[in-house]
Amino acid sequence: SVAILAQASSVYSPHPPAHLQTSPAFVHTFAMPASAELLWECMKGNTSFIRKSANMPIMSREPGNLCGKHSFKFSGLANSKVLDVSSKKVGSKEKIMLTTHHKKGSHVHRPGSILLAAGLSKSTKKGLQQVTKATEGSFNRRDLMELAKIKFQKVKTSFKKKKLVFKSRRATK
Repeated sequence: SVAILAQASSVYSPHPPAHLQTSPAFVHTFAMPASAELLWECMKGNTSFIRKSANMPIMSREPGNLCGKHSFKFSGLANSKVLDVSSKKVGSKEKIMLTTHHKKGSHVHRPGSILLAAGLSKSTKKGLQQVTKATEGSFNRRDLMELAKIKFQKVKTSFKKKKLVFKSRRATK
């Protein structure tokens, strides 16, 4: 019975034998990630990031979602190319962050390091140039470039505090 258990444990081992690890069949079978369309079909009906309200479109709070809409186009989890512009508060400072997908394929299996966040300049000219460079370069999400620029402007204006106007008690007569 010990020999049968040893055979059974070797059959169901998570690591295949050495002669199978170098074969092309093993590499193609275990290294291929799921397609973006398949991931979206699996998660579009139920995910913890969905936010539903009456008389409103279905929204999503997933990381990397540019518009917050629950759709395949903006999904940060299903797409292999992600783009998001958001704000981040560290202490008393507020930053504008650009979130993209990691370029290395090995990070697909590491959920904690799949997204990269980089700071954007608060200067309108420089910040918009950085968004354009990120979308037009090797990133290839040109369809989201205009939306990202609009969101950059909105995030930047949200940092402005309303100035209080004080009326003088000594009003000139």
